[in-house]
Amino acid sequence: MLATTILASLLASATPAVVADATIVETAIAAGDFKTLVAAVQAADLVETLNGKGPFTVFAPTDAAFAKLPPETLAMLLKPENKAKLAAILTYHVVPGSVKAADVVKLKTAGSVQGQRVDIKVDGANVTVDGAKVVKTDIGCSNGVIHVIDTVILPVDGTIVDVAAKNGSFNTLVAAVKAAGLVETLSGKGPFTVLAPTDAAFAKLPAGTLEMLLKPENKKQLAAILTYHVVPGVAAYADQVVKMKEVPTVLGSPIAVSVVDGKVMLGNATVVATDVEASNGVIHVIDTVLLPSPEKKAQTTASEE
Repeated sequence: MLATTILASLLASATPAVVADATIVETAIAAGDFKTLVAAVQAADLVETLNGKGPFTVFAPTDAAFAKLPPETLAMLLKPENKAKLAAILTYHVVPGSVKAADVVKLKTAGSVQGQRVDIKVDGANVTVDGAKVVKTDIGCSNGVIHVIDTVILPVDGTIVDVAAKNGSFNTLVAAVKAAGLVETLSGKGPFTVLAPTDAAFAKLPAGTLEMLLKPENKKQLAAILTYHVVPGVAAYADQVVKMKEVPTVLGSPIAVSVVDGKVMLGNATVVATDVEASNGVIHVIDTVLLPSPEKKAQTTASEE
């Protein structure tokens, strides 16, 4: 009953699809309420993409939504040197496929073209996307659908290393990543899924182990352990991980996934927090440092020499 009420409210506010034979960009131009969005799409060189076959679902901020941003922020984003950052923000507003209002209200998250997920919440008759209120829905276009939102939504801007450093619970992990010479790698394009041990997890290692690993002469061994915590080429969210029997790692040896007493286990580590997003992937927090077998570390060291 509640879902029906919500849907009826949304549909009542929908703009008639009077230009359904026009693309998303053409529809936005014709509407007149998206001048800033159109200018941003042009500055980011996304016109051809959003005029393409699609289909796409666009959560479109109005001019009033962009006006909420500090003026200097918008001016900065529209500069040619910030084209990539602007494109990341705009593609964060785009979801692959044509997702109508009736389906949006059934979702908790949706994967954006940018890579990160947007959070969808339903509260009474209100639907929000990353906190932005959906004010009009189901504007039909030839290559998808537009839902209008009242606020510009922003993806996480920091890399995995940045996010871990700012978190405060991963000081040891960040120090280890620096000692192993992996900062540049984990700050790269990715995407990566990182199984991140907390400071408390590192403190569980036998006395003297961490100090030994952080010595320059043990850099390769440390790198082997750290890359055993990294899943390459994908940002695997929690709901995806729990469907796997094992996850691959950069080191090469996979880690078993299991559910024990309702808790998700990765090897012998318990997952204590999930889906911490970064610009180049996602972090899942674990309570134990995962250690590859001595044979695997030896093989890795030998192959690097």
